[in-house]
Amino acid sequence: MSEIELQELRDLWAVRLTEFDASGQSIAKWCKERDLKPHQLQYRLDKRRRTAKASVPQWVSLEPKDASTPPIILKIGQVTVEVRPGFDQTLLRDLVGTLAP
Repeated sequence: MSEIELQELRDLWAVRLTEFDASGQSIAKWCKERDLKPHQLQYRLDKRRRTAKASVPQWVSLEPKDASTPPIILKIGQVTVEVRPGFDQTLLRDLVGTLAP
């Protein structure tokens, strides 16, 4: 399969996934109406989920140079978190995990 054909297939499945999401139907019913095999849709749904998980941001270590270092401001949605030198990394990780969409 050529790269163009692969891209066309990816585009087709992107449209199908959008339509499936909007349908509110079960995998079996949606696939039956379109003469598709349920395992094909399930594979694409799983692949999308794996890809989404892989794009989760990774933590970066930030070490303040001294106590006069200004705070780091994090904005997550409508919440603003001010991080000062000496912060509890575990608490911050838990807090951000709670606030992240």
